[in-house]
Amino acid sequence: MPARAITLRRWPGRDYEPVWRAMQAYTDIRAEHGDSDELWLVEHQPVYTLGLNGKPQHILDAADIPVVHIDRGGQVTYHGPGQLVVYPLIDLRRHGLGVRELVTELEGAVIDLLAELGITARGRRDAPGVYVDGAKIAALGLRVRRGCCYHGLSLNVDMDLEPFRRINPCGYTGMAVTQLRDLGVRMTVAEAGSRLAGHLAARLGYTIAPADPSRDRYETRSTQRVSL
Repeated sequence: MPARAITLRRWPGRDYEPVWRAMQAYTDIRAEHGDSDELWLVEHQPVYTLGLNGKPQHILDAADIPVVHIDRGGQVTYHGPGQLVVYPLIDLRRHGLGVRELVTELEGAVIDLLAELGITARGRRDAPGVYVDGAKIAALGLRVRRGCCYHGLSLNVDMDLEPFRRINPCGYTGMAVTQLRDLGVRMTVAEAGSRLAGHLAARLGYTIAPADPSRDRYETRSTQRVSL
């Protein structure tokens, strides 16, 4: 049986909220139109995102970085230049995937990539994400709506980690954070995205399909157009 396809899209240097709204819009319409699963690779402008049950006290000093309250699970995290963000827009019901299974495969794809780079990493069931010697290198948070998931994971590649010191990452006081550069790996966000997408596709049984640029607009339930 041939592997199913997942469409890969890349959007570097994007503000957070338009991408989030586009994910919501795509999730709303896909069940009606049978749209394919997609994997979005994004590099965001600086932003703190706070999950549905997030506690504002975990933001110690946002300063000039905007805070966006969003609809994923989890607490607060930071996105910014030099960090790879991977959004899997997958119909879980169609493929018989559970949320815990998807979390395991997302974490596993990061662990596979790091192993390929000579770095030993692991997940933590009590605190989703990927860790190297106790320091968090990848954060994870999902939302499932109408049987389809959005949001995803972030991998620290080559970035300024100082904004993490102004929050309790994922709600944990004093949690250490690391990145590929500090582990001796020189890699661009684009290269990390390509390699991580390959590992994730392999784990989930996908082949990667090129994106159609004409499909970079999504319509919300209120017919508001969202363009990226």
